[in-house]
Amino acid sequence: MIGSHFGNFLQVTVGGGSYQEGLTTVMQGVPPNMLLTEQEIYGDLLLRKPGADELSSPRKEPDLPILYTGLNAADTIENAGNHNRTNGTPLTILIPNLDRHFIHIKQYQDTNRTPRPGHASYASFMKYGTADDAIGAGIFSGRYTSTIVAAGYVAKKVLQKFGIEVCSYVKELAGVVAPEVAADKALEYCKAYKQMRMDYDPFYQEIYVKNRVSMEMRFLEKLAVFAEIENEIDAIRDKAPKIVPQEVQEKYQVHHIVNCPDIKASDEMVAACNKISATGDSAGGTVEVLVTGVPAGLGEPVFNKLDAELGRMVGIGAVKGVEVGAGFAVKDMTGYESNDQMHAEDGKVVFDSNHAGGITGGLATGQDIIARLAVKPTPTIDKQQQTIDKYTNETKALEAITRRDPTIVARIWPVAENMTALTILDNLYAYLGYEKMKEVVSQ
Repeated sequence: MIGSHFGNFLQVTVGGGSYQEGLTTVMQGVPPNMLLTEQEIYGDLLLRKPGADELSSPRKEPDLPILYTGLNAADTIENAGNHNRTNGTPLTILIPNLDRHFIHIKQYQDTNRTPRPGHASYASFMKYGTADDAIGAGIFSGRYTSTIVAAGYVAKKVLQKFGIEVCSYVKELAGVVAPEVAADKALEYCKAYKQMRMDYDPFYQEIYVKNRVSMEMRFLEKLAVFAEIENEIDAIRDKAPKIVPQEVQEKYQVHHIVNCPDIKASDEMVAACNKISATGDSAGGTVEVLVTGVPAGLGEPVFNKLDAELGRMVGIGAVKGVEVGAGFAVKDMTGYESNDQMHAEDGKVVFDSNHAGGITGGLATGQDIIARLAVKPTPTIDKQQQTIDKYTNETKALEAITRRDPTIVARIWPVAENMTALTILDNLYAYLGYEKMKEVVSQ
């Protein structure tokens, strides 16, 4: 497999699978001297993990990360203050699989002769043969996206130092479309939603807030605690505070399930999705990504255009399309309608619209960057489907599967947010290099 690597100046390599020992992210290009903790990375990982609400599958993976390499294990000299700061070497993040029990493996063994329609299971069998990692779909499982979220959090932390913010949210689910929202409101809403999720997540509270796992512990000490946690998953989940939707709305001003900056639309999304799920089927939708503070000129022409790089998010499992700005709607516009006209205001350039989504010619214009991802319905459904026996090519019936996500949309947005951050940071390295070169040669 050669397709698990991303980036030029910021490079990310991921590995692992749904029912292997775990998953791994290795990052090269992370700047040195940045304080980093497992608790803050988990704050993003909990946003996409399963079993968090009625719109996700019942799998109980807590997705607890371990920072394995790339940090100083102690102050490099006494009282240097650089303990747990990045040191510029490859940063490795491990995400062990803890809800990995034989009963679930056996379920896959019993059904793996018949590929699930909509999944990669047939194509991956044709590629890898009988050695194909078909237990839980291996690296083709949605679990691999935890590696993107972990790496993307690190990228977001770097970007914030340069005044660049990235957020994402559900724009459409089960046919319900949220109204437009201003960038500042979207950023504020997403921040509040993330805080709510941390406050209500039992693993965040029991493992990190109560310091059961800390950055002062060595790797082997953490593993000993993880072995205990593996046997306590249900007990820890039972400690989750009861969510009262009205209380959540009053305290955080967000919806208790869907990260959509419109609470009325969120309620309608959940109702529409549950209606579809009750029939045994699943729902799709759209995720929107917003980036603010990107300097004009960031990006590379021709093959590495910034919008083309963002288009690589079609590589996220279940994503079938990516559009930037007005996207496919430009086909129904005239040139005059599509063009983002400009005017001068107090010596600054101001755009009258943003149909281009903040990118023209593959370069950032300085406006907000806006992209949307089309997410297909969950292919695992509670309905009998027709398939084949992949060893004999006979037509077979695939029985209904109940352990499933009614929708993937509500778990894709943190993946889109963090993969966008990786893309922007990779391009920021090139941009800053060009700017410094321009400055030097112009003297």
